[in-house]
Parts: sequence; C-alpha cells; structure tokens
Amino acid sequence: MSLPFIGRQNELEELRGLFKQRTASLVVIKGRRRIGKSRLAEEFAKDLQFYEFIGLFPKEDKAAKKINQRTEFVRQMKEQGMPGVSDQDWGDIFWQLSQHTQTGRTVILLDEISWMAADEADFLPKLKNAWDRHFKKNPQLILILCGSISTWIDKNILSSTGFFGRISLELTLDELSLSESNLFLEQVRFKRSVYEKFKILSIVGGIPWYLEQIRGDQSADANIKRLCFSKNGLLVKEFKKIFHDLFENRGELYQKIVRALLTGPTEFNTIAQKVQYKKSGRLSDYLDALIKAGFIVRDFTWGIKTDQMSTLSRYRLRDNYLRFYLKYILPHLSQIGQNKYQKTTLLALPGWDSIGGLQFENLVLNNREYIYDALGLNVDEVSVDNPYFQRKTTKQLGCQIDYLIQTKYNTLFACEIKFSREKIGANIIPKMQKKLDALALPRRYSCVPVLIHINGVTDELVESDYFAALIDFSDFLK
Repeated sequence: MSLPFIGRQNELEELRGLFKQRTASLVVIKGRRRIGKSRLAEEFAKDLQFYEFIGLFPKEDKAAKKINQRTEFVRQMKEQGMPGVSDQDWGDIFWQLSQHTQTGRTVILLDEISWMAADEADFLPKLKNAWDRHFKKNPQLILILCGSISTWIDKNILSSTGFFGRISLELTLDELSLSESNLFLEQVRFKRSVYEKFKILSIVGGIPWYLEQIRGDQSADANIKRLCFSKNGLLVKEFKKIFHDLFENRGELYQKIVRALLTGPTEFNTIAQKVQYKKSGRLSDYLDALIKAGFIVRDFTWGIKTDQMSTLSRYRLRDNYLRFYLKYILPHLSQIGQNKYQKTTLLALPGWDSIGGLQFENLVLNNREYIYDALGLNVDEVSVDNPYFQRKTTKQLGCQIDYLIQTKYNTLFACEIKFSREKIGANIIPKMQKKLDALALPRRYSCVPVLIHINGVTDELVESDYFAALIDFSDFLK
C-alpha cells in the first residue's frame, strides 16, 4: 500500500488550471532523481484517463537502444489496453496512441523522456508532429514530458525551435518543505524527538523517496546505520546510480567536481585546480548542469553598501544526501562493505557531531523562507540574502557568516546556525562577536546577530540579551 500523497499543492493547482484553457497542453516536469516527478503526474491524473510510459535506461549497445525503446513503448501500450502496432516508426506509434486519447480529460506521461529519445534522431521531430497533427485536437488532453536530466530537457525541448511556443507549463520540483517532510515521517510512523527527526532530515533532506525508506520502529541512528552504513544499504549505492543514470559516460567527471566541494564552499578557480580541468566554458557548463540537477548551488557575495551582487561567488553542495555521502559514507566504504559498523554506535564514529552541524546548516539554507517568517520579514523588504563571505585585504579582515539577510532599510541579520545535542550556552557570544567585528559595515548600517538552533539555549544565553532573535527551527516542523 502506497503512502498518501504529500505536498506539491501549488504544482497540482497549476496543472488543474490547464483544463480551464480549453486547449490541449504540453507540460514539462523536471527535477533531481527521486524528487517525485512521476508521482506528481500520477496524483494529478488519478481521477482522469491516464496513460504512462517510462523510458528504458540506455544500454551500451547503440543498436539495441533503437529497438528497445520503441519495442518497450509498444509493449506498455498493449499493457494499458491498446491494440498492437508496429514498432518500426515513432510516427506510427504516436498516431496509434493519439487514436485512444481523442476525447475526454486525458493525461499522457512520457517519463524519462531523455532515455526514450536517446540516439533516436526521429523521436522528438515525430513527437512534435504528432502533437501538432493529432494530440492537440483533444482540447482536454495534457501531455507531460518528464525527466531527471534537466540540461537535456533545456537543450532539446525548452530551447528547441521545434517546441517553441508549444510548452504550456514548466515545473521544476524542489525538495519538500520542513513541515511536509515531517508529515512524511509521521506517515511512516517515525514519531521520535525533534532532535532525532532533524538527524534524519539533515541527511536525506526533503527528498520523498528517501523519506519513504525511514522505518518508524527504528531510532534515527538505527535508520541511518541501515541505510548508510550497511553493506546493502540503499543510500550506500545511491550515489553511483545518480551519476551513472544522469550523466552516463561523464559521470566520473561530475563526481570529481562535487568531491572538489567537499571541504566547503569553493571558488571556480579552485575547483578547476582540484579536478585538474582547464578554466573554460565547458567546466562552467558542467557546474551549471549540477545546479540544474539540484545538487549544488552558486552563492554570490555582495557589496553591502550597494546591495549589488559581486562577481565573487562560491559553489556549494546543496543536496544533503550528496553532501553526507561524500563527507561520511565515501571515506568508510571499505569498512561498510565488510559490515564493520553493525555493532558500532554512530556516536563512536570520529567527527559525527561536526558533520551533523554541517548538514543542519545546509538544511536551514534550503528552507530559508522560514527564517523570514521568524524575523517578521516580507520578501519585498529583503534586498539580498545568502551565505556571506568577505575576503581578507590590507584594509579589512576576512570573515564568513553562515547566513546574512540584508534589508532595504540598512539592517542586516547575521544568522549563526547551530546543531547540538545540548543546549547552546553563552560561550557562543564571543565567537559571534568576532565575526561581526570583522564585517565591514558602511555608515548608517546596523547588523544584529541571530541564532538558529533546535535543542534549546541556556538561561544564561537568554538573559545576556545578545541575540536579537533566538529561532528554534523545530517550530517549523509543525
């Protein structure tokens, strides 16, 4: 029995709104692997006439690709009650499909479309022709093109002259919000403490398929050990699948790039040095592909006085699972392969607490809209926000702020993000003040410190009245 559908209400409303147009609609849904693209389409179409087709992962034998994709498509047509049709030509296949979708509210999903079209030169041209000549004759038909390789979709569909003016809606799915992720944990009956929930979320983020793997009868540590530190753990094997499925023969290069970000936010030139790749537009394209896949993000710093983005930027691992894998699973792969952690507590592993802090920081940055609410800020009041770094020069010290929000009223909120099993005490104050002292502030600007935590703070810290706001991030699970 599948879990109830959670989240994506805005996306569902946008899809339902297409029926008000009284014309057929061509939709693109993209997003990282496991984000729930096909599940969204299925939920939308659950009370409609629905046909779903899934591409086969391309094989190494190029000749086999051409036969398998068409043959599999026809097999899936038969499986869904359509009569047999020759698999020799995509035009014939699409025409036959159109004959069964001529009337009524109908949704057709072509899932993993980049795989369907792999080395099939006539797939997209004949799909475009079938759309123009046949599918669009049903004003209540919605054809959804879905895939994980965003760069392929951008190049071959969204930026293609063949599909220009034909796309009615483009959806890029992101992770579920904190509250939606918590609902997922409730559905799998994981009703542990807030700290344990955040341990889970700090590793898997808001990725629906990962959340589905959590067992309610196990503690956070037991779930993490089963998924990440067992020989056959699903999240032990997931990393290679991601890069193999999405990037095929360039998977190794993409892996090198994300590993270059392992030590923290990294500038372009440093990445080029680490991967031993020339500083070129091609490397920028690879980084852009990882951004579009949802795995990394490019954080620009800015001039506080002008609130204008600087040319200085750093690339950061955005995806919590990817970051955790590289930081903690990869270095222990040989021991995991020998099941050496079956009787070891995670707390005994070196650096476990510190990696938890890095993961939590990433989770907060991916859910920054909650910070706006906690500070009583409207989106239109904020000039810019991001992790902030200031380079050391002869005139200023270097500094780095976990998360800095600059408002249009010359006020800055410097957010310190802390993940701890214990309450946070007043010893954090001098460390925070050192950062603020180094920050180069123009005249008539003020900067106030903010602490983001989950496990409480001491009375001493509260009484110090140092922080302008103490934000308990666990409040946003509700």
